[in-house]
Amino acid sequence: MNYNWNWKIFWELSPDGQGTYMDTLLSGLQWTLATALAAWVIAFVLGSIVGVVRTTQVKWAVRLAGAYVELFRNIPLLVQLFLWYFVLPELLPEALGNAIKQIAPPWGAYWPAVLCLGFFTSSRVAEQVRAGIESLPRGQRMAATALGLRGTQVYRHVLLPIAYRVILPPLTSEFMNIIKNSSVAMTIGLLELTGRARSMQEFSFQVFEAFAAATVLYLIVSLVVVTFMRWVERRVAVPGFIGPARDGSH
Repeated sequence: MNYNWNWKIFWELSPDGQGTYMDTLLSGLQWTLATALAAWVIAFVLGSIVGVVRTTQVKWAVRLAGAYVELFRNIPLLVQLFLWYFVLPELLPEALGNAIKQIAPPWGAYWPAVLCLGFFTSSRVAEQVRAGIESLPRGQRMAATALGLRGTQVYRHVLLPIAYRVILPPLTSEFMNIIKNSSVAMTIGLLELTGRARSMQEFSFQVFEAFAAATVLYLIVSLVVVTFMRWVERRVAVPGFIGPARDGSH
C-alpha cells in the first residue's frame, strides 16, 4: 500500500484557522455528546411513559402505545432523520415551517437530529420498560393495591423503582447506541465526531489517521459509559431480581 502516514497531522492548523485538527475532532466529540445526551432525555421520558401505558388495563391506550412503538421502531433511522429534517417543515403551517428552515447552523441540524434520535430510541426504551414491569411478580402489584395505593402510586413507588434496576443493563446498551447512532446527523450537516473526521480527511487526505482518531474517541466514551454503569449496577442491584454486574459480563 502506497500511503503517506502522517500522525503529526493532528497538531497542524486546520483550514478554518481556529485550531489544530485535534481541536476540530474534540469539537465534534462535544457535539456528539450534546446530541446524544439531549436525545437520551427525550428517549427516557417518552419511553418510560409509553412503556408504562403498555402495561395498563386501558385497551385503547395499550393499542395506541403499541402503534407508537411499531412506528418508530420499524422505520430506518436514516429515513426518520430525513423526515424530521426535510419533510416536517413542509407539513407545518407556512410561517412555522419557514421559521424552522431559517434556524442558523448548526442548530438547524442539531434539533432535528435530537428529535429523531430521541423518538427512535424511545420506542426501544418503551419495550424494555414494559418487559421490566411485566417481569416482576404479580404479587408486587397486588400487595401495593392491597395497601391502598392508587394506580399511579403503584407504578411510582413499587413497580418502576424495581423495573428500572432490572433493565439497567439493556438501558446502558441503548445509551451507548444513541451515542453511536448520532453519527447519522452528519448526513444533514451536523458536524459531530464522524462529520469532523470526514472533514479532516477531505482537507488533509489523511483518511486512516482521521478515522482512527474518531474510532479511539468513540471507544474511550463507550468505555467510560460502561465502567460508570457497571458501578451503578452494583450499587442498585436488587437481590433476587438481578445480580451485581461481574467483570466481563457485558
